[in-house]
Amino acid sequence: MATTKWVVDPMHSEVQFKIKHLVISTVTGTFRQFEGGATTEHDDFDGAEVHFSLDVASVDTNQEMRDTHLKSAEFFEADTYPTITFKSTSFKKIDDDEYTLTGDLTMKGITKPVSLKAEYGGTAKDGYGNQKLGFEVTGKINRKEFGLTYNALTETGGLALGEDIKLIANIQLSQAA
Repeated sequence: MATTKWVVDPMHSEVQFKIKHLVISTVTGTFRQFEGGATTEHDDFDGAEVHFSLDVASVDTNQEMRDTHLKSAEFFEADTYPTITFKSTSFKKIDDDEYTLTGDLTMKGITKPVSLKAEYGGTAKDGYGNQKLGFEVTGKINRKEFGLTYNALTETGGLALGEDIKLIANIQLSQAA
């Protein structure tokens, strides 16, 4: 089998996160700028190498003041740590459409292993004859493990922000020429 390279199509992909606020509702954010890709050795993605990079300054929660706060030293510290990166260590097929994606996530200078679920959405050719395929990648990380320790208290002494961050990435890959 020949090696096949894939690149993320940012026009048809999105990267989101969700976090509990006041334990009663969820705030959703998006990273608007990112890049990545994969290298496969087979007809499927079993054993693929996956890499991904997010531009921290592109964080968007639909609230400019909150976005500025997220970029500050109390959260992502975007000036010092401008990217969040992921590099796979394993991509294992579980069944026809599901994979476990394991790798090293680096955020705010801290690298930790994470395990994510990747659901294969299918393969198709676009209107220009380019081979495309899609995955929905989901998972959960604890923000405090990556140095995102800011937390205000509510008037009753509860935490204003949850510790777990849900990750949702809908990724379309294009076969590289």
